[in-house]
Amino acid sequence: MNNNNNDNKYYNLELKLKCKYHKDAISCSTVLNDGRIAICSHDKSIVIYNNKTFKPDLIIFEHDDRVNYILQLISGLLASCSDDSTIKIYNIKNNKYEVLQILKYHDKDVMKIIELTNQKLVSCSYDYTIIIYSKDINNKYEKDYLIKSKASCNCVIQTKENEICYNEKDYDTICFYDLLEQKIKKKLSKVKVTGYNSFYMITKDLLLITGCGVLSIINVNQYNLIRIINAPDSSYICVSCMLNKNIILTGDSTRKIKQWRIDGDNLILISSKEEAHKNRIWALINLGDGHILSGSYDGEINLWQSYLN
Repeated sequence: MNNNNNDNKYYNLELKLKCKYHKDAISCSTVLNDGRIAICSHDKSIVIYNNKTFKPDLIIFEHDDRVNYILQLISGLLASCSDDSTIKIYNIKNNKYEVLQILKYHDKDVMKIIELTNQKLVSCSYDYTIIIYSKDINNKYEKDYLIKSKASCNCVIQTKENEICYNEKDYDTICFYDLLEQKIKKKLSKVKVTGYNSFYMITKDLLLITGCGVLSIINVNQYNLIRIINAPDSSYICVSCMLNKNIILTGDSTRKIKQWRIDGDNLILISSKEEAHKNRIWALINLGDGHILSGSYDGEINLWQSYLN
């Protein structure tokens, strides 16, 4: 047990700003290299927010269906994926953008994309596939190879240098896949994954998975489920992020932002912000300097200031 003077302390979250430029659910948010915040929504939009005024600098409508996930690549380009079965790559410069590439190798909704440390892309889809992309001599992405899943997949994460973890949604199963040998190394069953933001590495060894009323902690070296933490008042835990190296935040369907203290391979609930939104919380990121951004199913965005109680 970790016994120190901060064991019983938690962070108050003070609402600093509330805005609603989106007409549908906030699905994902990320901080760009220039400090601005990119947010995507089920209203088919990607909005780049000014990090000082928190008003839109740029609004992108390029997808034909809801946008599920966005991330800024190591190269500085922005990538997005959508229910329109495509991945799009953008060059963002000031308040203008250019679509550089459209990847259409999936047949159904593309739920999440990640960039590996070697700058390859990985996408997962409801079409029962996970696809790995490499860059060609023209610096364009092309399909490298395809992984066939036994079920639809809505979440993927890199767990080691040459390994990813993805879920088989219909079977409540997660698979650890060796990228060098191109085969599944280990499968774990009875692990519920709620959405495309469900995987989060809380340490280099521990994977946190948000589920229906539970948080699961997996040791990615031993490939075992080492902890199930029940949260019965949170029927659908949607997303997690780190406030600092010791505190994890979760957002859920009951509109709560909860704080959990990392205690070895366990999480201890230390506080709960009731009714942080009017609807379920789907996005949650640490902006730095004690600021937290949360986004809701109804399209609302809240900016919070955290301070130690």
